[in-house]
Amino acid sequence: MSVEGISGPVDIAVSGLRAQAKRLEVITNNIANASTTRTASGAPYRRQDVVFQTSGTGIRGVSIRGIAQDKTTDFKRVRMPGHPEADSDGWVLMPNVSLPTELRDLVFASRAYEANAAVLKRYQDLVDVTLELLR
Repeated sequence: MSVEGISGPVDIAVSGLRAQAKRLEVITNNIANASTTRTASGAPYRRQDVVFQTSGTGIRGVSIRGIAQDKTTDFKRVRMPGHPEADSDGWVLMPNVSLPTELRDLVFASRAYEANAAVLKRYQDLVDVTLELLR
């Protein structure tokens, strides 16, 4: 269903579900790598975030533009002399992942996912009532 720049509620809700599912995946990846001090590039893990964009013009939902690394936040320096990645003074560069921030984002993404699922449920209820009235 589409009317000059407007997608149907199902299309918009599904795009929101897909976007928030990807965001949940990226957040859990950040949490899982919160202690990874060496990646394939040799540096600590760098926090990632999902970049969204609107789908076309008008009311059409959301799409994923890509996954961006957080390069604005510096790595944390932690003193751990026995760590294999420690420098000569015992300092280790840790990922720029903040667990409270990730948990906050996880709650927001979960709520957004639930809201989009609720739209689909309400739409299905509306269709069911309409079909019942037509019988």
